[in-house]
Formats: sequence, C-alpha cells, structure tokens
Amino acid sequence: MTRPVARHAAIATLLLLSACAVGPDFERPIPWWNPAAWFSDPSPAAGDASEAVAEPVDPHWWRIFGDPDLTRLEQRLGDANLDVRVAGIRLMQARAAVGVAQAAGLPSVNGNASYTREQLSQKGVLSLSPGANAASQANGLPGAGASVQNPGLFAPFDLFQYGFDASWEIDFWGRVRRSVESADASLTAAQDARRDTLVTATAELARAYVQLRGVQRRIEITRQNLGIAQQSLVLTRQRAVGGLTTDLDVANAAAQVSSTASQIPPLEAQQAQLINAIGFLLGEAPAALAGELVPPRAIPPVPPRVPVGLPSELARRRPDIRRAEAQLHAATAEVGVAVADFYPRLTLSASAAVQGVQFRDLADWGHAGTYALGPSVTLPVFEGGRLRRTLELRQAQQQEAAVLYQRTVLNALHEVDNALSAYAAEQRRRAELERAVAQNRRALALARDRYAQGVADFLQVLDVQRNLLAAEQQLTDSTTSVSTNLVQIYKALGGGWENDFPETPPAARQAVL
Repeated sequence: MTRPVARHAAIATLLLLSACAVGPDFERPIPWWNPAAWFSDPSPAAGDASEAVAEPVDPHWWRIFGDPDLTRLEQRLGDANLDVRVAGIRLMQARAAVGVAQAAGLPSVNGNASYTREQLSQKGVLSLSPGANAASQANGLPGAGASVQNPGLFAPFDLFQYGFDASWEIDFWGRVRRSVESADASLTAAQDARRDTLVTATAELARAYVQLRGVQRRIEITRQNLGIAQQSLVLTRQRAVGGLTTDLDVANAAAQVSSTASQIPPLEAQQAQLINAIGFLLGEAPAALAGELVPPRAIPPVPPRVPVGLPSELARRRPDIRRAEAQLHAATAEVGVAVADFYPRLTLSASAAVQGVQFRDLADWGHAGTYALGPSVTLPVFEGGRLRRTLELRQAQQQEAAVLYQRTVLNALHEVDNALSAYAAEQRRRAELERAVAQNRRALALARDRYAQGVADFLQVLDVQRNLLAAEQQLTDSTTSVSTNLVQIYKALGGGWENDFPETPPAARQAVL
C-alpha cells in the first residue's frame, strides 16, 4: 500500500470511528394513557352554567374571565415576577453549560512565553559527560575525563522562550458528543422549568385576584347585613319605647349589630393580605397595589364554554412533563459518557517554540526553533472500581428519571381529573346556594313584616338574618371557588407558557453582567 493510500485509509478510519457513540440512545417515552377522552367526563351536568369542551386551549386563558384588571396584571407578570426571572437566569446558565460541553470536542491551543535565569548543577546528570568532567577539573573540582571542551557549561545563563501548545482529543467513542447531548437536554429541561414557573405564577396570580374579589364581595355582603341589623335595632328601640317589646329584644338586636360588625375587620385583613400576595407575584412592595386593587370589583365570572383540549395534547402542553422527559434524556446521555470512559482516549498534540540564551535569538526561528508533534493514547488500566461505580450510578439515575417521568405524567392526569370534577361539582353547589339565598331573603322580609305587626318575636328575625348572612357568604365562597377551580383546570392543563414573555428580562441580564 502506498503512503498516500495509507494516509487516506487512516483518515477514513478516524472519521468512521468518530461517527459512533457508545451507550444507549434516547427514545421518547410512549404515552400509556387513553388519548381519546378525559377520565372525568367534562360534559355539562344538570345545573352547570359552564361546560368544558374539547377545543384548543387559549394561551391567554385568563381572558375568558373578561376582567380587564386581571388581564393587565397578567401582562405585567412575565417581566416582574422574581421566580420567572430566576428561572430565566438558570436558563442562561444551561446555555453556557452547552457551550462548555461543546468546547471539549474542539482543539485547545495555548500560547506561552517565559524568561528564566538558570544554572546547571555541577553534581547533576551533566557531570557524567566527558566534557563536563573536564570542565570540573579545570575549575578545581574532582572529576575524570578528557580535556576541557566547554568551560562555561555550568556558568549561569539566561533562557528566553515563546511558543504555543495545541491538543485535540479525537472523540472516537462519542464521549464528548454524549456530554453535549446531555447538556442540550438539560437546556431543554431548563426551558421547560421556566415555562412551568410561568404556568404556576400566572395561575397563582389569577387565583389570588379571584379570591381578592371574593373577599371584597364578602365585605360588601357583611356591610349590607350590618345595615339590615342596624335598621332592626332602630325598629326594636322604637317598639320598646311604645311598650310593644322588651329590653331583651333591644339587647339581642344590639348584639346582632356588634356580631355582624365584628366580621368586617378580619375580612379587611384578608383583603390586605391578598393584595400583598398579588404585589409579591409582581415584584412590588407591600401595599404598593392597594390604590388600584382596593376598589371592589365583581368576582370574575366563568364563561359558558371552557376549552380544555384533548388528553393527547397533555404531554406536549404540560411543561413539567416536558421537563421530566428532558431530564430522562439527559440521564440517558450521561450513561453514554460513563460507558465511553472505559475506552481508550486518543489525543493529538503539537507544540512549537523558539528558545535562546539571548533575547535577539528569538528572531532566529531557523536555528532557535523547536517543535513536537504526535499522538498519544490513554487507556484506563486500574481505577479502583471508579469507572464501574460511575456507570452504575448513571444507570441508577437514568432509572430514577424514568420513574419520575411516569410519576409526573400520572400526577398530571390526576390534577386534570380532579380539577374537572371539582369545577362541575362546585357549579352544582352554587346553584343550590343561589336558591337558598333567594329563600332566605324572602324569609327575612316575611319575618320583619310579622315582627312589625306584632305577630312574631324578634328571635325569629335574628335567626333569619343569621341564616341569610351565612347563605350569602357561602354563595360568595362558592362563586369564588368556581372561578378558582377554573384557574386550577388551566394550571393542570399547562396553559400559559406559550406567551411571548422574555426569557430573561433586561434587569436580570444586567444583574448577571
């Protein structure tokens, strides 16, 4: 075989070997659930005012409430939320890690320059040469040899040097490629972690907003009932002056006023806490949003039709499922890295330098130059079991990632199923409470008329007032729960991350730089 043919054959062999990668290849898990329908039937039941339908989910799902204040707050979330900003910075870190992994497959070139003042040992290895022995005798030192050939051999001298070193590890077994594959998968996991943070933050903001409006409605109801109790107290006092009732009824009426008024301060404290919760999600100081959120608004109503998509879309929509899949991919690639460590490593090295005992010698490349070029092979022979244990560790981590993926999928299915069930059940409860409130209002009107006519005692009026207040508060809580359950549905579906929020806000970038 001629030399050019041999060279080409060697190059072809290197390329062929470098194209392979040891270790398992990642295969995307196949969903094991039934993609045709949800486990809970999202079709409306009797009395439901809103039905879940298998239609595409709107990425801006909070718009279905028709509340401009909520929409405005959600639009501020991507830039302001600190958890989202932290997730964006972690995404930047993952991108940098990919670059680090990719750099391992490229040649490494380093320049160097040095100056040293040196003197060789007269008792060292050079003293064994005949010329060195002669030089030693000439200087009065013991030694045997020929005549003096280099009397300045052991004199101090200057050494100037500059050059470069280069090395490149040929990725025969795909160790570097598996490392890059793992870093890429970790980058995908970081992207989906940020998306999951967005899903959680948007849902928490919507839930806190709905709860705030629910508390404000409870405050309004309590104040209305306080007004009714105060009217009853005035009426009772008038009847007592006329001798138509006793002081006991007056005391009961006054107690009802105080009892109703005592319910307002805790509700106002809860209102302040929810405003602060919204402010925290938006990166604001305590009470910073009080001016725009203290004025009461209606509880955001649910729409007649709620798009929930198809079960087959869940694995692609839920960021936590996507993240678990990416983590499984990264763990699988790390197994390949551990397997490749068992194989030899071939490194091509080269160095070139210019040396001289005088500074002007550095310009004389022809006589002062030196170089080295050649391959080196490193083969692990004994590592004390480190490589085997590392492989076992990576395989166990891959198995853990596979189980965590299954757990994430199962948890997602349960969350969607529970959210759909709770949404339908709470609507039925709200319908019953609406009827109860209507009956209690009618009963209060009748009781007050009977009391004014003197055919009923005041205790009946008090009982009906308490029942009405409790029923109205329960109705408010149920209306709030219906809307928050709808928020939970969209959180369980993984909606909201598709929005064009910046991955890392400018403030976060400046903080990193």
